[in-house]
Amino acid sequence: MSASLNITSATVDPGLLDLPWNLPLDEWPDKYIAALPKGISRHLVRFAHLSGHVIAIKETTDEMAKREYDMLRTLQRLDVPCVDPLAVVTNRADDEGDPLNSALVTRHLKFSLPYRALFSQTLRPDTATRLVDALAVLLVRLHVIGFFWGDVSLSNTLFRRDAGAFAAYLVDAETGQLYEGGLSNGQRENDLEIARVNIAGELMDLEAGGRVDEELDPITLSNGIVAAYRSLWKELTGSESFSSSERWRINERVDRLNDLGFDIEELAIKTTEGGTTVRIQPKVVDAGHHQRRLLRLTGLDAQENQARRLLNDLDSYSAKYGRKDDDDEMVAHEWLARVFEPVIRAIPRDLKGKLEPAEVFHQLLEHRWFMSQEQSRDVPLAEAVTSYVDNVLRHRRDEATVVGPPTEAITLPVAVQGEPAPETSAIDWRLNV
Repeated sequence: MSASLNITSATVDPGLLDLPWNLPLDEWPDKYIAALPKGISRHLVRFAHLSGHVIAIKETTDEMAKREYDMLRTLQRLDVPCVDPLAVVTNRADDEGDPLNSALVTRHLKFSLPYRALFSQTLRPDTATRLVDALAVLLVRLHVIGFFWGDVSLSNTLFRRDAGAFAAYLVDAETGQLYEGGLSNGQRENDLEIARVNIAGELMDLEAGGRVDEELDPITLSNGIVAAYRSLWKELTGSESFSSSERWRINERVDRLNDLGFDIEELAIKTTEGGTTVRIQPKVVDAGHHQRRLLRLTGLDAQENQARRLLNDLDSYSAKYGRKDDDDEMVAHEWLARVFEPVIRAIPRDLKGKLEPAEVFHQLLEHRWFMSQEQSRDVPLAEAVTSYVDNVLRHRRDEATVVGPPTEAITLPVAVQGEPAPETSAIDWRLNV
């Protein structure tokens, strides 16, 4: 290791000093490399082991590494879903003193996968649609805070399962720019067009390799991000006018945004002279409505749709046992102790890396619903847990650390059991274990 090596990090891990920074990244010995699936990148990216965790290392220029590190830290402070920047390594040189590229180090996002690893033999249209919809939500969140991405694509995004849908995380921010005054319509449309073209190209590439379902149309799907984006953007930022006698529509607008997973922090309300017409427009919105409520009530940190599903089960539990008039925190504590935690404890230790606990609970509820429908009876939760573990979870590959060739994307089987079940719980919550 060169004596002039510089490491810039907000949270210093001494283990960084033990990595072979004196070697080009593509020559690192296998003992340092973690074999995880990765997306396509213009730069060399490899995963490595560090202090019991996995990190992603990207070789790039000194300027780009520092810039992206700072940008990712800023996005984190703004609560945008993105990878966690760990360090910038500069002044690298080999044993002969010849300079090597600088490196950006980020933490591997557990339970996340690149889009190419989210299908086994062929990419099905409904899976592709959910990926595109998740990317549309991420793009809207970025634009709301004034971030221009400049390279929107499936390849620059990681995906986590989120109760039947996906949650998207920004991976590559090297082309991004944050504008304090917000984005113009032209900048937003430019990003949207970049997304449309890149997604079409990525899906066509899979199509050429015979990796997509015959019914999947890359053009139609890539156009889908435009429609999904504009619909959500209009709901989040659009203004509406109505008669002053219809003031209930203010609460209706807030409820619609809450259902979409957003809170309104500031709302502009204007009335005409005489107060006959009211005009409202959200000014500041914040994603994570259900996440925050679940975290406040139970301490569980989950994805937005997972949080929504768990809250639905919590609300159903409260209704079944006549606890609707009781304190929310007390009921949530009881549900956590009697329902959620026993389910998670019932998962065998060797299977706990398969999925996040919240995703396991969501899939268990769906599995129980399907069992009840097939058997025309209310399946006890303990019975559903046993069936889910033996027939579904045990046959999944671990998504916390999916292992595959170090420089190739791997395939991951997706277990899908019919259409998504309604967001309701089955009847009996008690675990008889």
